[in-house]
Amino acid sequence: MSSASLDGRTALVTGATSGIGYESARLLAERGVTVLVHGRTAGEAQAAVDKLVATAGVDVAKLRAFAADFTHLEEVERLASLVVAEHPHLDVLVNNAGMAAPERHTITADGNEIAFQVNFLAHFLLTSLLEPALTMGHPLLERSRELGAEPGGRVVNVSSSLHRTGSISWSDPNRARRYSRLAAYAQSQLALTVFAADPRVTAVSVHPGVCDTALLPLYAHEGTSAAEGAAHVVRLCDPATEIVNGAYYDRAERVEPAAAATEDRTVKRLNKLAALLVGHDS
Repeated sequence: MSSASLDGRTALVTGATSGIGYESARLLAERGVTVLVHGRTAGEAQAAVDKLVATAGVDVAKLRAFAADFTHLEEVERLASLVVAEHPHLDVLVNNAGMAAPERHTITADGNEIAFQVNFLAHFLLTSLLEPALTMGHPLLERSRELGAEPGGRVVNVSSSLHRTGSISWSDPNRARRYSRLAAYAQSQLALTVFAADPRVTAVSVHPGVCDTALLPLYAHEGTSAAEGAAHVVRLCDPATEIVNGAYYDRAERVEPAAAATEDRTVKRLNKLAALLVGHDS
């Protein structure tokens, strides 16, 4: 992976307090990116910032801590308004925060199945609210052109190969009638992968490999390091890496996602459902 400086660029990484999110924040900050480090709580986000400064030698001026609990959509809205107020131009949004679906069927205060909300709906809402910041041209346009950047920012959805086993239960997205934690998790990953094809922003999704993180038990007994997975994420954040809107990557390789992820009808249907569930149907 190129390690050219990305000075002057700004990225928001969700779920940046551990695992692939933390390592992505570290790699980006080491290359000069101003990283907005998102955590579930202010304490967790600040602890991640402190750790990056102490152990990775990252300049504290390149880091900002932000908090939002994705099980509460009003916190996602608050996060978006704080980010836009401080950073009216955003180069990269890494939608990484994720959780395994719990054994027991769990509904959030917003009325959604918890894994569907945390892994997909919160990111759908956040991306929609940050769209103005992501679609603005870069203030350093000349430098941006030299780097081969597209005029606006880009979104990198950290998805999973398990999206291939998923299906979206259109009539019962909460899976209240028939709940399985694996099916609920796969549905959330499929939705996140489909969402990358939304034409409003330049977005891709990536399976970073089976990594040794909190989600490892869903996949295998052992995996590669979170830093290795993060390198695949950060490569897609680099404006020198040419991307096609809606593309899906398995680590460094662009491959075809599940068929549903490339269907216009599915993209439109999912947008409609998600907008309804997050209360932003216009």
